[in-house]
Amino acid sequence: MFHARFTARFKARFTARFNAALDALRFSFGTLSVLPVRVNRWDRPTAGRAILLAPLVGLVLGGVAAALATALAWAHAGPLLAAVAGVSVLAAATRGLHLDGLADVADGLGSNRPPEAALKIMKASDIGPFGVLVLLLTLLAQVAALARCFELGLADGAFGVLLAAVTARTALLRGCQVGVPSARPDGLGAMVAGTVPRRQGASVAALTLAALGLVAYGIARTGDNRLPLALGAGLAVVAGLAVASLLLTHCVRRFGGITGDVLGAMVESAATGTLIVWVLFAAATP
Repeated sequence: MFHARFTARFKARFTARFNAALDALRFSFGTLSVLPVRVNRWDRPTAGRAILLAPLVGLVLGGVAAALATALAWAHAGPLLAAVAGVSVLAAATRGLHLDGLADVADGLGSNRPPEAALKIMKASDIGPFGVLVLLLTLLAQVAALARCFELGLADGAFGVLLAAVTARTALLRGCQVGVPSARPDGLGAMVAGTVPRRQGASVAALTLAALGLVAYGIARTGDNRLPLALGAGLAVVAGLAVASLLLTHCVRRFGGITGDVLGAMVESAATGTLIVWVLFAAATP
């Protein structure tokens, strides 16, 4: 009798946790990608668990982008075209929402208007001069860094795409951390703001950093280069997350909290910072 009750409780708890994890996975891929995933639950607890899975979304999207870019480079299409393909796939995989968020945040910050007025500017459908300029420079920086990576080798380029995609989504852990307010009462920013516990977010970020460092260690062409490349990957991740964190701090002070646009801007800022640091280490490590 006791055994049957214990088994029933265990199955019920396992089923509940499994369903919660599945709902979080659906939420994560459904909101952070264009994949046709049905979101069954739309609530803050599920949102918090979904953001913890954001690096996994980056791994999947980055893997697809890296595969296409590497195939083009391998087929002698040239490092520039390979880089453009890698950046384009990542943009298309989110319908350009993160790039749109970056442009909107640039317009809001560049307007030098009070918080409410700046938020209205960000919500407008058009893009102003600040947004166009920041968007153009960001894409140029990403393409230039990736092109140089593919000049250095297929592994360096492919890993650069993957590194940027994963780090960019890992930055969302900081943006949705407990204590970070929402600038609006509604929208995606309000749904995910403050949903990620500090300790869990830090643990996921640390595991992601370690995993990416191990991958960089494995792609080294010689044994002497393994530690420098692993160190370079780690510093690239830290640099990308630091850039995104600085942007977050400024946006919270300027707008009073986060919005979906701010999170998108963090993603693109983290990706750009990561690529710049990674290409410097890859180029310095023969």
